[in-house]
Amino acid sequence: MINEDRLWNRLLELGNIGKQPSGGITRLSFTKEERAAKEKVASYMKEAGLAVYEDAVGNLIGRKEGKEKDAPVVLVGSHIDSVYNGGMFDGPLGVLAAVEVLQTMNELGVETTHPIEVVAFTDEEGARFSYGMLGSRGMAGTLSEEELVHQDKHGVSIADAMKEAGLNPSEIAKAARRKGSVKAYVELHIEQGRVLEEANLPVGIVTGIAGLVWAKFTIEGKAEHAGATPMPIRRDPLVAAAQIIQVIEQEAKKTGTTVGTVGQMQVFPGGINVIPERVEFSLDLRDLDAAVRDNVLQSIIERAQQIGNERNVKVTVELLQEMPPVLCSELVQNAAKEACQKLGFDVFTLPSGASHDGVQLAGLCPIGMIFVRSKDGVSHSPEEWSSKEDCAAGANVLYHTVLCLATKE
Repeated sequence: MINEDRLWNRLLELGNIGKQPSGGITRLSFTKEERAAKEKVASYMKEAGLAVYEDAVGNLIGRKEGKEKDAPVVLVGSHIDSVYNGGMFDGPLGVLAAVEVLQTMNELGVETTHPIEVVAFTDEEGARFSYGMLGSRGMAGTLSEEELVHQDKHGVSIADAMKEAGLNPSEIAKAARRKGSVKAYVELHIEQGRVLEEANLPVGIVTGIAGLVWAKFTIEGKAEHAGATPMPIRRDPLVAAAQIIQVIEQEAKKTGTTVGTVGQMQVFPGGINVIPERVEFSLDLRDLDAAVRDNVLQSIIERAQQIGNERNVKVTVELLQEMPPVLCSELVQNAAKEACQKLGFDVFTLPSGASHDGVQLAGLCPIGMIFVRSKDGVSHSPEEWSSKEDCAAGANVLYHTVLCLATKE
């Protein structure tokens, strides 16, 4: 249905913007690389016959009118910013596949009841300012001027970067869509995991986006000489931390759905011949069910305190951030299932462990996602890869999903 070669060639072409010597891609928000990427995508949108504009937070939008111009719009898209040294598929596949869907519709003379808009959201990744999803927050009406104070490593705030890009931070409220103006949001995205690959399937339908909790564990003991302190009398916070990290794995495994990750650790003072005085480590805990996730967290904290008491070290847990899980709507899931059946693909469902712009839009409209198989589950890396055939398969499922949403009441 869609033009497989055109989609693939655009992915490769866009992938040259912000390419690093390593082969990875760095396109941070409000930079010259992002501007070049926007201009390239805007040219594709115009080739597709879309009306192109940017909103008050810099979201790039291409619109195809429907037979009923005032009918709620069907939104479809993703993002084109990247992490540092990222891959060429995370985000761009969703935007370029959406453009391809609408270009194919226009070439075939397909008219829909509802207007359809492709959106390339501003700064989904949050790599530059450590505060992401600016575009989807803006569209949802949940981004405030106070949040624009976050700074990059050079001390440039979001507000300042917006001004440099020709945007007015005081007008971000103009990007907000009113309730009822959007029928649904659907996004095609690489899976970023190995579930589809293990199932030997090119495409899957997302049931929901897992909610996360980030926490910081601090374990305080006593720094002493590594050679002069007998093992039975040590107050070693690193050994306690090792036990707690094992507990994290054990408790997460029990549910069959929870995932827990320790991605950061610091040991103080850090001498090779010194028993540590303090250890700090992070916890990233996710599940599609908030109650299950929270129960796991509570079990981890209780067991951590118990380990601290047993080893005579102090355990402190600080909650850093919490995001609720978001379920994908039956409306979008059913449209995607119909699309898979029409194209002869297995109807396979799976959750998203990674977060996406749809989380921010869930209060505005029904949301849903379609996943494409990722080679070896690698993402946020130059090694990120999805085959030309799988990208086309996902784009074809997206075509029929969007067509269904834009024509059915």
